[in-house]
Amino acid sequence: MDQVVISCGSDTIARHSRSYQRDDLVFDPIPYLPLLGQEPGALDQAAPLQGWELPQEFATLRRLLEVRMGRRGKREFVQVLRLLESFRLEEVQSAARDAIRLWALSFDAVKHLVLCRLEGRPPRLDMELYSYLPRMRVSTTSTGDYMKLLSGRAA
Repeated sequence: MDQVVISCGSDTIARHSRSYQRDDLVFDPIPYLPLLGQEPGALDQAAPLQGWELPQEFATLRRLLEVRMGRRGKREFVQVLRLLESFRLEEVQSAARDAIRLWALSFDAVKHLVLCRLEGRPPRLDMELYSYLPRMRVSTTSTGDYMKLLSGRAA
């Protein structure tokens, strides 16, 4: 038998991989994520997460969330990880990659992108919902400004 199944009556409560190695611990990080949601500070020390190899997009997203939001960014990242309770790794990875590309760095944006991909509809990210994100201001550049730079008369 390659699994340990824990049951209560006819209900299966948990199913875990079994190891026949001496003193070997086998963790499945997914069932641990709800607890981590209550204490996101344990993200780096949690034994079930040690050795959990996630695609690079997750590390990049975490770093960007923490830089942008501080401690709240770690909580947002745990929420992104919790999407793995309902969606496949590839789906969340793809949404994280899109969120990074779009600079829409939040749990809500990643979840929205996962759902849009699954439903086959284009994403509609309303930036008014993300008041903590910095606003981009793009203005038209005057060719006169370039000429001033070239002539050394920059203000």
